[in-house]
Amino acid sequence: MSHVDSDLIVTGLRKEYVTAAGSLTVLNGVDLSLTRGDALAVTGPSGSGKSSLLFVLGGLERPTLGSVRLRGRDVFAATETELAAWRQESVGFVFQEHHLLPQCTVLENVLIPRLAGSGTTADDVARATQLLERVGLQQRLAHRPAQLSGGERQRVAVCRALINQPALLLADEPTGNLDRENADTIGSLLLELSRDVGNVLICVTHSTDLASRFPRCAELRDGRLTSL
Repeated sequence: MSHVDSDLIVTGLRKEYVTAAGSLTVLNGVDLSLTRGDALAVTGPSGSGKSSLLFVLGGLERPTLGSVRLRGRDVFAATETELAAWRQESVGFVFQEHHLLPQCTVLENVLIPRLAGSGTTADDVARATQLLERVGLQQRLAHRPAQLSGGERQRVAVCRALINQPALLLADEPTGNLDRENADTIGSLLLELSRDVGNVLICVTHSTDLASRFPRCAELRDGRLTSL
């Protein structure tokens, strides 16, 4: 695949953190090229920088060196305000913890990214409802997180990540707190819904079962990404 055809192009990505013991390098020349519809699982030992990779790709942290381009846009050429707006519009996050707001209903939690942007419309509510129906939560729209199981909460989190139809969907250990059955369900939903939206999906995980379900897999070790 040529870079011309790619939606996500990562070049020479380096990330260093300053610690009391000196500079710590967690990413050391990561190159990556993915197009819409691609789904990549990233594995690697604890502390290898998997979460740092997602934080940089999602615009939560700036790289020390290197570039990230998403659908032709140089992500880190933006100001902080522009970067926040880009992140809101173009990136969806799913974390190990669902991070749902306890005072909000299931439907309201899914709509939160729209509230933070231009506000919700009838079309947004319809899309949120449709997403929740797709994940089997059509009877839970008015429930609050405390009334849901762990697997149901994570399904809500997946829907929330997709409500803006992001170009890039990032998942950080999305099944880490779930039993095998719920983990399988979440893995399937991530792949199916991401494919339907037509975005790039990158998932970091320790789970070999989850990684094996992805069409592409790579390992992050010693700061570098190697295809498996």
